[in-house]
Amino acid sequence: MVKKQLRELYRRKRELLSHSDKLKLDDLLLIQFQTLSFDNVKNLLSFWPLDLLKEVNTHILLDYLFFRIPDLQVCFPVIDLETGNFRAVAVNGNASFQKNLYGIMEPLNGEELDPEELDLVFVPLLCFDKGGNRVGYGKGFYDKFLVNCRPDLIKTGFSYFPAEAKIDDINQFDVPLNLCITPNMIYEF
Repeated sequence: MVKKQLRELYRRKRELLSHSDKLKLDDLLLIQFQTLSFDNVKNLLSFWPLDLLKEVNTHILLDYLFFRIPDLQVCFPVIDLETGNFRAVAVNGNASFQKNLYGIMEPLNGEELDPEELDLVFVPLLCFDKGGNRVGYGKGFYDKFLVNCRPDLIKTGFSYFPAEAKIDDINQFDVPLNLCITPNMIYEF
């Protein structure tokens, strides 16, 4: 299938998840996530999950990482709507956030981190395939950002659903994942 069809399909699949199903799936994702080693991670770019889109609860993943890596530096994207790019802005425990025009929570202040300093990125997605390719929301923000990061950056996606066999319309600008964690398994690419 092509990205447009997959976006529609997986948006519907998420819409059909009950609140209790989503909570259970988030817990199972966390259990899978806890099996990984993040000993060399110092800087992480995460994203604030959109409840309306029933995105994976990244907050519980961050709580776990803070427990394992107390000095972890977490960043969130701040989008430049004119250029279609974003910056990784480091936050602390007192950070304030507000919604941008897309409804995405962004930090109001904080220091920008160079993409080369990141060790791990949580990449939002609607679905992915067995080659590590993903279908995002169609704006290309993450693909534009990830090309500026180190080659050894760990690009990690999370999905409530298993991998598709193949996304048919991958292009040269798409940046594949290294890992995708689902409730039942971890895919490595």
